[in-house]
Amino acid sequence: MTDEYVDAELTYIVDDGKPSIRYVDWPEEEHNESIASYEPRMTRILNGRFLTPSPELNDFGFKLLDSKSAVSNFYSEKEVKDIYYPETEAVIKKESGAREVLVFDHTIRTPDTSTHQTGWVRGPVRYVHNDYTERSAVQRLKDFFPKTAQNLLKGRFAIIQTWRSIADRVESEPLALCDGKTIPKTGFIRNERRYKDRTAETYHICYNPEHKWYFFPYMTSSELLIFKVFDTSDEVDVRFTAHSAFSDPNTPASAPPRQSIEMRALVFF
Repeated sequence: MTDEYVDAELTYIVDDGKPSIRYVDWPEEEHNESIASYEPRMTRILNGRFLTPSPELNDFGFKLLDSKSAVSNFYSEKEVKDIYYPETEAVIKKESGAREVLVFDHTIRTPDTSTHQTGWVRGPVRYVHNDYTERSAVQRLKDFFPKTAQNLLKGRFAIIQTWRSIADRVESEPLALCDGKTIPKTGFIRNERRYKDRTAETYHICYNPEHKWYFFPYMTSSELLIFKVFDTSDEVDVRFTAHSAFSDPNTPASAPPRQSIEMRALVFF
């Protein structure tokens, strides 16, 4: 590693022509699963702090902000919903220029399994992905606005996420983000998680040498990453932002486990 970059492995899905389908809490259908193959690729991940000018949401698909939170305990669901949801909505509205923002869920991620006591505390995701597809983004809107969805779909909407360290700083498993302008329209593989009552869908991304990756080392709790994972507009440069946790080979064994919180929001223009 130098100050300007780190060389590390990112895990990509392999496009073998087969669908990627998992059944969740549905043992009767497990025999129909189609488990995708993945491959590690050594990747140069550039230090985003050296970018001049700094990356913007509608240019790279992501932006780093100085943004403190009034939350004292991010493991308190009540405190997060009462304080952090409106904080996040205000930040996204300002940065995106949206007329309306609705944060609809959050997830805390840490490899410390002792904290995985609820559904919203999970481990880091260590493969290249984008959280929403065209179908699942529209379904999310319908889930929260069933009566007005058809009218809302006539206008532009997006899904924007935020990511923050909830410890002093991130010293292990940082988040890498791909410059959205360097992601070709090919190589997006639908990954389905089928439940008895619904189907969730994300994009897993195939390797492409055109990808250009960045990370922001040692992010502190007073910094915030904002990034776009879906946009209905075909006129913007970036509609998706592939991202992944990764193992920095220079992380010392004594480094504390990463603790972060991510928020997801429907954004209307």
